[in-house]
Amino acid sequence: MELILECLFNGVAIGSVLLVAALGLAIVFGLMGVINLAHGELMMLGAYSTYVTQLIFKLPALKPFYNAYVIVALVVAFIVSAVVGILLERSVIRRLYGSPLETLLATWGVSLILQQFVRSVPLAYGAGLVLSLLVGFISPFLLPQKLLEGSRGRLVRAASWAFSALVGVLGAGGLGSLVSRLGRASARNVDVTAPSWMRGGIDLWGVTFPIPRLVIIVITFIAVLGITWFLNRSVWGMRIRAVTQNRSMSDCLGISTERVDVLTFGIGSGLAGVAGVAVSLLGSVGPNVGASYIVGCFMVVVLGGVGNLLGTVLASFSIGIMTDLIGAGRLLSIWPDMPTPLASAVDFFATTSMARVLVFALIVVFLQFRPAGLFPQKGRMVEA
Repeated sequence: MELILECLFNGVAIGSVLLVAALGLAIVFGLMGVINLAHGELMMLGAYSTYVTQLIFKLPALKPFYNAYVIVALVVAFIVSAVVGILLERSVIRRLYGSPLETLLATWGVSLILQQFVRSVPLAYGAGLVLSLLVGFISPFLLPQKLLEGSRGRLVRAASWAFSALVGVLGAGGLGSLVSRLGRASARNVDVTAPSWMRGGIDLWGVTFPIPRLVIIVITFIAVLGITWFLNRSVWGMRIRAVTQNRSMSDCLGISTERVDVLTFGIGSGLAGVAGVAVSLLGSVGPNVGASYIVGCFMVVVLGGVGNLLGTVLASFSIGIMTDLIGAGRLLSIWPDMPTPLASAVDFFATTSMARVLVFALIVVFLQFRPAGLFPQKGRMVEA
């Protein structure tokens, strides 16, 4: 019984990271059909945002609130990744709709650029650039609408971006003293220290449940509830679902599909940032941290059914449980009298990397019989 509980918990913990990372990818892929290979790098930005937030909370003025930095990091990581995702959609992807191969190559190039950017640019400069982009995107929503109309609107927008650049420079200068010990962000990983209340574990039924993994499961649960409510109860959520079902008809009915695309990409990218927070709590953060999750995220999306939230949840937990069951060699413990040839095969795959290979191979076999996944997408666009 203890072995089964431990297997289920570890599988759910692994699946939770995949789920929160794949949620945004499922929404973006299901709505726009965009194969975003830079999704993993958006996770990386979320992880580095967590690290920067931790450094800021080490300042003397904020040190009494250090234990709460994870909550603030969730918001910061969501906003940072969402801003970068919106910039990616407006500058690159918007011009490539309807061209899946070009989109795949473009986002792959963006992922390489972001990885090299993190390796080559000092962390303070990168944080300042993101801060300037954030202020620049938010400024038009804070200014009176009258100032943005007419010929003076261009001047006001130019002035707001100049102000954003100044804020970014000042922010980079302020963060420079905090991250001076890092020098340049390189392939060497940095570590995020968990607050005191997230250390240790809880002993129940003879099994130790690590608190960081419990926190990740709670974060994932809240994210799933939030996205479910947003898609089914909010006005923009219903518009997103309408565009998913039939983009042309939604456009004819007056729904701004361009705004829906921007909002969807921003939410999907923000969820990748939240996944980055979860990843940073499990281990070191480096430029390649997102690349190790991107394949698993696409497997979750394809297995669950493109754009289907319930399918994404079930696929994530299924992959997590199978990975732990095979990779940790628990099958041999559960079935000690396993035939020798089968036991040799199970022992061969009893590592994390080989377990992923076997799980992905099983998914490929499953897709031969159900190519649309567990829950195929429905709608007039699919039937067409």
